[in-house]
Amino acid sequence: MAAPASDRAQTDTWDYRAQLRSHPFFSHLDDSIIDRLFSRAIKRKVKKGTVLFRKGDAGSSLYAVCTGAVRISAPSEQGKDAVFNLISPGEIFGEIALLDGGQRTADAVAVEASELMVIERREVIPLLREHPEFAMKLIEMLCSRLRRTSEQVEDILFLGMSSRLAKALLHLHRQSAGASPAKKISITQREISQMIGVSRESANKQLRDWERRKWVKLERGGVIVLAPSALIELAAGGD
Repeated sequence: MAAPASDRAQTDTWDYRAQLRSHPFFSHLDDSIIDRLFSRAIKRKVKKGTVLFRKGDAGSSLYAVCTGAVRISAPSEQGKDAVFNLISPGEIFGEIALLDGGQRTADAVAVEASELMVIERREVIPLLREHPEFAMKLIEMLCSRLRRTSEQVEDILFLGMSSRLAKALLHLHRQSAGASPAKKISITQREISQMIGVSRESANKQLRDWERRKWVKLERGGVIVLAPSALIELAAGGD
């Protein structure tokens, strides 16, 4: 017998609140902040391939990924993309335009069916002013993203292709390993090549070699890291 609609709504509300409370970005915040965000957040389910925003769009929302994954990238005039990151469950994105009220600095596209929480700028800015701990949490996250971007630039300048590829896979593997150590990284070989600045053919050749060594397993639309220790050695510059 199906549960009454009121019971289902109560369960959905409880799950929604529980997701927000367990979210790594929000988990250490005071309950009053969580409750206020919860009362104003919008839950959104999107299909694979959904464009959430494009570079240059006006930005007014902060996004939190509950399930699925979102690719952050920037297009070029030649039709190529530079992939900056793959946002996994437990992470947020859209914070730059949210804070300064300016344009989006990159594209955001769902790479698999995803469930998101969306919080508007008009709801977040007053909270940042009223609760310094919330502002500090956001600043820490921004600093972490800036460090990651600086590291990516250094890697392209100073590391060989195999080391860059190993570092990128390890970064994505650590993001997705919370659910399962053998969880598939939902990213195509084209996107991986765009993340490290090489051709798709070069990335494919290296990945095939690692698959023969049983370091990774290649699947349609993704990669599974089987031997993180081997990639750690390569990421340290052991070409």
